[in-house]
Amino acid sequence: MNRKTLVLPALAGVMTTVLTACGTQPGARADGDTLVVGTTDSFEVSASTPAPFDPAAVYDTATWNVFRSTFQTLLRLPRSGTLPEPEAAEKCGFTDTRNTHYRCTLREGLTFSNGRDLTAAEVVHSIRRVLTISDSHGPAALLSNIKAIETTPGNAVLFSLKKPDATFPHKLATPAAAIVDPEEYPADALREGTEITGSGPYVVDEVKDGRIRLSANPRYQGGLKPRTKSVELRGYPDADQLEQALTRGEIDLVTRTLAPDQIERLRERDDIDLQETTSQSIRYLVFNTDAPSARTKAVRQAVAQLVDRQALVRDVYLRTAEPLHSIVPGGLPGHRAAFHTRYGEPDAKAARRLLDEAGVDTPVKLTLSHTSDYYGPATRDEFKALAAQLNRSGLFRVSVTSAPWKEFRKAAVDGEYQVFGMGWSPDFPDADNFVDPFFGEDNFLDSPYRNAEITDRLIPRTRAAAERDQAERQFVRIQEIVADEVPVLPLWQGKSHVAARSGVTGVEWALNSSSVLQLWELGRG
Repeated sequence: MNRKTLVLPALAGVMTTVLTACGTQPGARADGDTLVVGTTDSFEVSASTPAPFDPAAVYDTATWNVFRSTFQTLLRLPRSGTLPEPEAAEKCGFTDTRNTHYRCTLREGLTFSNGRDLTAAEVVHSIRRVLTISDSHGPAALLSNIKAIETTPGNAVLFSLKKPDATFPHKLATPAAAIVDPEEYPADALREGTEITGSGPYVVDEVKDGRIRLSANPRYQGGLKPRTKSVELRGYPDADQLEQALTRGEIDLVTRTLAPDQIERLRERDDIDLQETTSQSIRYLVFNTDAPSARTKAVRQAVAQLVDRQALVRDVYLRTAEPLHSIVPGGLPGHRAAFHTRYGEPDAKAARRLLDEAGVDTPVKLTLSHTSDYYGPATRDEFKALAAQLNRSGLFRVSVTSAPWKEFRKAAVDGEYQVFGMGWSPDFPDADNFVDPFFGEDNFLDSPYRNAEITDRLIPRTRAAAERDQAERQFVRIQEIVADEVPVLPLWQGKSHVAARSGVTGVEWALNSSSVLQLWELGRG
């Protein structure tokens, strides 16, 4: 199953999301005990998304943030750091040296929010269900390496994997492995509507008019300690209304999604606490290596030689992002600035030599395509800037097209674009999640690009390394290959921004190392 839709979440503080928020009346305020988080996301049932809150059918950051607060997984990411720790499980670990058998023992006394028991049998049901349904919008690809799953004595679950995979614990910490009640979530069908039955720290009380109301789950048994009893996620149609709601005091906190100029304005306010951290979310260009204009490697290399990332983040994103010179973002073990090593600073003469040596006639006609309603209004300016950079060299004659996300995503998968812009936020903080989804056998881009060394040798070797620093050499080699062949061109790495009104506590922990929203950390002081 290819990751084809709803896998590209928006960058907090810079991008907007795939979902359009419902309207909210100005001045409306939840009761004083409810902490209100504003967003440009919305959550609703539609003809195209009849089951928007079923873990088997959803693979996007906005809904996963809800799932992390309402469902349990065997493991979860810590408050900070990258190594998963037990949640519904009491302990987990590989039982062999090849990383192909993984066993988790569950906590005793777990129950769902409806009072039914949660045992190892429910875990087996939940994982098998995702793989059986294999929804095209869902996260089954994350679990596709599972060969078998069974209960074992002592309220435990044993996973047998098809191939060694040291990143498997990370995948069990994602909502792809959310534990559901078999009575509410059939083995072979999706649960339609907006109800959620989980065992996480919160329960959903209501989904209505672009809002999700959550309250602390009295049956929760886990390692988290919710710091507020009532939370509301409130959707706004656009970032301007979101900013106004924050400054008027209608909402307490914003993590998604503000434009660069808004971030600068909020930074100057005394009544707003703005937290900024480096994010692992990235933006990049994708080359359709079957398209006549992008098939020649020298053309792709020339584009890589000309793009000025510093100018993009300075002039378009007002330094709310950082230049990125590798498909693996900075801050992760194994990162190397391979594109900077290969191409250095933007250089039109070097780009011309690449094209001349390959016998490419200039100017090369090229079309850059982007979505008009997914990554925020700055995307249009970004692609205008990219086109201008390439055209100034005299080596390219670039035009720009755009389309709404629904049309754009289908056209990209169908190979209709020559070069197009995309974004990625990691499922888990490991270099593997920036390699396999792009260049593995089942890559979500559905790209015609293939490299046997990456797919058949390097990725399997990285996954066999239990100590992740042992995979560094293979990850570096992958980045070098990508910089040379340029099937994708990394542009920038985002920064996460959390803006909160005075008196909100836990703001520094609102987002973890993978920009996961941790509602349970928020409170009032």
